[in-house]
Amino acid sequence: MPTADLVITGARVRTLDPGRPYASAVAVRDGLIAAVGDAGDVAPWRGPGTEIVDLAGAWLVPGLVDSHSHPVWGLEMATGLDLTEVRDLDGLRAALTGAERTDGWVVGFGLDHNVFGGRPIDRALVEDVLDGAPAFLRLYDGHSALVTAAALKAADITGPRAFAQRSHIATDAGGRLTGHLVEHAAMDLVTAVMPKPSYAERRVRLLELLSAMAATGLTGAHVMDLGDLGLVDAMAQESVLPLRLRFAPWCMPGDGSEALEELVALQSRRGRHWRVGGVKLFMDGTVEGGTAWLEHPDCHGQGTEAFWPDPAAYSHAVRFLHRAGVRTATHAIGDAAVRHVLDTVESLGPGGRLAHRVEHIESVPDDTVARFARLGVIASLQPPHTGYTRADRSDQWSVRLGEARASRAWRLRDLRDAGAVVALGSDWPIAPYDARAVLATARAPRGAASSRPGLSGLQALEGCTTHAALAAGEAAVAGRIAAGFRADLTALGLDPVESPPDEVAEAPVRLTVTGGHVVHRGA
Repeated sequence: MPTADLVITGARVRTLDPGRPYASAVAVRDGLIAAVGDAGDVAPWRGPGTEIVDLAGAWLVPGLVDSHSHPVWGLEMATGLDLTEVRDLDGLRAALTGAERTDGWVVGFGLDHNVFGGRPIDRALVEDVLDGAPAFLRLYDGHSALVTAAALKAADITGPRAFAQRSHIATDAGGRLTGHLVEHAAMDLVTAVMPKPSYAERRVRLLELLSAMAATGLTGAHVMDLGDLGLVDAMAQESVLPLRLRFAPWCMPGDGSEALEELVALQSRRGRHWRVGGVKLFMDGTVEGGTAWLEHPDCHGQGTEAFWPDPAAYSHAVRFLHRAGVRTATHAIGDAAVRHVLDTVESLGPGGRLAHRVEHIESVPDDTVARFARLGVIASLQPPHTGYTRADRSDQWSVRLGEARASRAWRLRDLRDAGAVVALGSDWPIAPYDARAVLATARAPRGAASSRPGLSGLQALEGCTTHAALAAGEAAVAGRIAAGFRADLTALGLDPVESPPDEVAEAPVRLTVTGGHVVHRGA
């Protein structure tokens, strides 16, 4: 009989396998689970080269997966001055005063829209403390940025431009450039001329980030962009990636048949602990940025347009990818955006509908919630996003939507109760990546969603395990602790199902195993 590479004993195992819900020991060989049961069941798998780990009563669950993250591209997004703790304009000005520069630039990230107190985002509010430096300050939503006159000049931006996607360079009533860049195409004009870290720096940062993610119990991430596959593959060939990464390259407005064929061809790219799987599309932007596609305008009269100027072109792209057997994940925050995605999936006809998913789903009416289960569309939500809103709904997200739509914030429990698959994630670097916080916030929503029911402990765990596997089309090989499944495992110092959410958020992570490799050991 072959022997195991790893045997875990002394555990309280929640397998999420209906055939055997609980166990106390697991054997692992060649990256797969070889046996699940008690000490007697795994004893025959022990050999002279087997690593034995006694969890001494810790809880072992299927490896936690972040169903929406940007760990590679996010390194660029989360570069420079961390502005996530800035709460008002005075605080922003203080943070920028004397800020460290990189090749003359001031770069910051994580800036909360609420800092501006409802005022238009304008470079005039900060330029006097930057001494003429080019600056790029990314708003927390990742869909907009504030830049200075010097940055506009460096990018040769002298006025508004037309883009293939719904994106714009803001001006005030007099036509002056405010420095507010909205959506990716506008921001890309400036990021193209900004300082870039070296390959070596990015490699070090990526390994540090993935290791830190594994230390929160994460064993995998659905990466909602293409990232730098060359960097990832080089790392994977020389060492074990702490997380299993599944990349979904972008399909953008203007992409024709050739671009779509290239996206299909990319699906064959893979390596150890990474692969390309699926395609990411955008149906809208964000509520705070005024670019979420809404069925009724927000309080500023914005939110009436889709990210794809021709929504029918989006539907054509999805149909093309669907026929090619490629799963799609569509960013859709506003009710009109979500409805259009669901209409598109319904137009595909019966069969294969679980292949498609909707990301974010921040506010939708009852009839939309019911359609997810009926159409077999996966709902992918990021509970930590609620932390950017306020319980009294005085935040920009709530104010823009108004009371009725804000009351429908992040309907996690409603979607689950309706029978939908609900996959959970963080959307790092938009929100912190800590897997324990995702579990906790799914059960105890914050901010504008704090009055809504959260998930049960079991539902939250499923959102990062079995439902994450369904979202990736990997339910036959991942998301459960069962013989033949991937050996992706997370051990916590307490029961993530029955323990209170605030305790889960601080749970000791005893062990993280990815593909049979121990990638984190806790105290």
